[in-house]
Amino acid sequence: MRPGDIIDPRRAHASAEKMKLFAAILRDPNPIHWDRDELESRGMGKRLINQGPINVGYIANMLAAASGGPEKIRRLTVRLSENVREDDEVVARGVVTSVAGDLATLDVWLELPDGSRAVEGTAVIEIPRS
Repeated sequence: MRPGDIIDPRRAHASAEKMKLFAAILRDPNPIHWDRDELESRGMGKRLINQGPINVGYIANMLAAASGGPEKIRRLTVRLSENVREDDEVVARGVVTSVAGDLATLDVWLELPDGSRAVEGTAVIEIPRS
């Protein structure tokens, strides 16, 4: 890995079924993840909103694939800036910004269908050995 290298992107589909399942698993009482009527009453449209940790997970999966496993992710710091909604096709992307020894620092983000970013941040991963 060298500065400027682009990490293989990872695509994901935000499905209503997964949102409802994760809301149950996480005991997340926020109805924006599973109740369309509640969304509408709040003026937030009809498409359910994905949980933030799932959005971060899409980036973590990309980093794990690029580095050789989840244990190779040393740090991941992000800011959630936009909602991912039901049926969005998102793409986790990353670019290497620096390399020091066996560690690479990357800018990472989760891209929405319109090209905007739902999640942005930085990561440090161990460089995979050839």
